Amino acid sequence: MAAHFGRRLRKGAATTAVAAAAVAALSASQAPGVTADDQGRQTSSDATPSPEETAGGGSATGNSPYYTDLPPLNSPNPSPGTGSGQTTPGAAEAGIPATVLDAYKKAEAALREKKPGCNLPWQLLAAIGKVESGQARGGRVSADGTTLSPILGPQLDGNGFATIKDTDNGAYDGNSTYDHAVGPMQFIPSTWEWAGRDGNGDGREDPNNIYDAALSAGHYLCRFGWDLSDQRDLDRAILSYNNSTEYLNTVLSWLEYYRKGSHEIPDGTGTLPEDRSDDTTVRPSPSTPGTSSPKPGPKPGKPAGSSPSPKPTKPGTGSPSTPPPPTTTPTPTDTVDHLEDAGTAPLTAMAGDAFTQRISTRAETDAGKAVAKVRIRFTIVGDTDTTFTGGENVATVVTNSTGVAVAPALQAGERTGAFAVQATVVGRTIPGVAYKATVTERAADTLVRTSDKALTCTPGGEFAEPVEARATYNGAAADKVAATATLIKSADDPTANDKGPYFKDADGKAIRTLSGLTTDANGLLKLPQLYADDTAGTFLLRITTAGGATLTVELTVAAAETTSPSPSPSPSETSGT
Repeated sequence: MAAHFGRRLRKGAATTAVAAAAVAALSASQAPGVTADDQGRQTSSDATPSPEETAGGGSATGNSPYYTDLPPLNSPNPSPGTGSGQTTPGAAEAGIPATVLDAYKKAEAALREKKPGCNLPWQLLAAIGKVESGQARGGRVSADGTTLSPILGPQLDGNGFATIKDTDNGAYDGNSTYDHAVGPMQFIPSTWEWAGRDGNGDGREDPNNIYDAALSAGHYLCRFGWDLSDQRDLDRAILSYNNSTEYLNTVLSWLEYYRKGSHEIPDGTGTLPEDRSDDTTVRPSPSTPGTSSPKPGPKPGKPAGSSPSPKPTKPGTGSPSTPPPPTTTPTPTDTVDHLEDAGTAPLTAMAGDAFTQRISTRAETDAGKAVAKVRIRFTIVGDTDTTFTGGENVATVVTNSTGVAVAPALQAGERTGAFAVQATVVGRTIPGVAYKATVTERAADTLVRTSDKALTCTPGGEFAEPVEARATYNGAAADKVAATATLIKSADDPTANDKGPYFKDADGKAIRTLSGLTTDANGLLKLPQLYADDTAGTFLLRITTAGGATLTVELTVAAAETTSPSPSPSPSETSGT
């Protein structure tokens, strides 16, 4: 790691030690409990999200390589003494191509409206865009934001990287054998399949378009209710994009740099980073005896659009044209023979409620042995508006040490009925497991009047107050529950009466059945005004709700009582005899 940072911090002999100390301090403050992942990258066990928290199998990019250049140590703002026509190195690095900058700011505005609790700053998108693609290769994009040429990461074939076999039939990356990270924000196709958004309003979700890619990255970073103004959630979100502590620290460095200042530059004029996380070239260190120190000052970026120069190979590695020997060690994904249900309980929930059950799937070999570190994709299928927590209909989770992947919790929408969740292995075509789920209509199990006052009326008059009832389910207010109110003939005959009390429709005509009623957010149901015809007697109003709760209310229609005058006293009574 020290050698790696030394390569990245080649800013000049005078600044190298200072920069290294700054990065070391950042690493110490942001990355407690550092461990190594499958590809040898360092990860933070304290900050890494759990499989249940991480859609996308641990990263949006498939943990693809990224640019490791760090920002200059000087301020991104031009110094007061800078003359006309001169630009400080910090100011040059702070320049962001106009279309790219516009895409980041539009994505921030969209997320501020859609997910205000996320507190996504556009500078975070700029930091990730810098590290992933050098701001779309210095802003080489068309007027609508599409890159002038594809930006592809290396083939994810296990040769120094993760193994991710083709998931898109080459639709995005042109490779029908293995996947590549694609576009200015470097999404792998399997993540783009569910995370892709249309950011420029052209009706397409294109990972090669900076507007689409920036909006998609914003939504990806804002899932799981993360609040990016909280450092722990910010770390989790960045690590979910690329699961490496060095990546986290690099993005945080650029985030802080852009927050101090940035400015717009013309498209295509941005400087390109040079060092990458997969760069194994050995360069002489400034402190190595017999070597000359680099000139002071920041390392210039490559001109936009230039091609990288061939780099020398390590001593003893043979001709540059000799490919490395292919790896024959099977990946965990290669060993999976089938998926099994890992004890998922029946999946049912009322509309608007969270499912209390979670889907569990186990990956096994043909001998029935559990397989860890396999990406399982859960996809909601069918006519439903149910989603996973966070609002997505696809989530990818890595199996744990027992081979089990637990899907995020399901959140029922308002559409009732059956649907399914399909579990499949990412990168394999073996049969998956389908889980049936059902959303039932909102229901109430109790319905009571909110008042015990008798409801009376004179013939031809109107009742003094409307009928109001409260619906509950398991003791809690039952909101948005459908209800029907009918003035029935008798307790044994629930058909609508043809006389006695009535409601009025929009035209003022008498009606004795009201359907389409709904309880409010507090479970209250307030009926319209009741009127009486000329028929006296005792009548019944019956209210029923979805779920079977019933309330019968007694209504009395009677003539007003008259008070008779007291009889006059007799003469004898008045005389006192």
